[in-house]
Amino acid sequence: MAIRKKSDDVRINERIRSSTVRLISAEGEQLGLLPVRDAIRIAREEGLDLVEVAPNADPPVCRVMDYGKFRYQTAKKVQEARKKSRGGQMKEIKLRPHTEDHDLGFKIKNLKKFLDKRHRVKVTVFFRGREMAYMNAGVDLLKRVAEEVSEVGSVEQPPTREARNRMTMVIIPK
Repeated sequence: MAIRKKSDDVRINERIRSSTVRLISAEGEQLGLLPVRDAIRIAREEGLDLVEVAPNADPPVCRVMDYGKFRYQTAKKVQEARKKSRGGQMKEIKLRPHTEDHDLGFKIKNLKKFLDKRHRVKVTVFFRGREMAYMNAGVDLLKRVAEEVSEVGSVEQPPTREARNRMTMVIIPK
């Protein structure tokens, strides 16, 4: 049974298949073309690993480095990139169609805090009983919220009816 190599795995030390490699020291200076055995010996003398950084080059480029530290740093870079691409968390503000002005002001203040922290905000208006006959009150409320936060956020998804008794709108930071 053959072991499949992951695309993000790199070959280190004895797993390097080439007979000669272009060696880069731990300080970043080029040591030239060397046989793999000599390159591994140099890495062991420094207490580090021989890591293949450019396997497709001819001959492959290898670097003397601490492999554990290298893996940790690449994992951190991937995690940071994933965090930035997500664009913040999704927060939710829940309202009712006849929310009083004071309560609405409080909710809008929290919504602005979320937008300042670069979070996306989903504003939801819930309807109960006879309130469902007045869906336009929910649309007016969501438009009012959008106007109030227009200087810090913009509407990504306009007001839409999500379920029988719910209307939502998504606001993103500017």
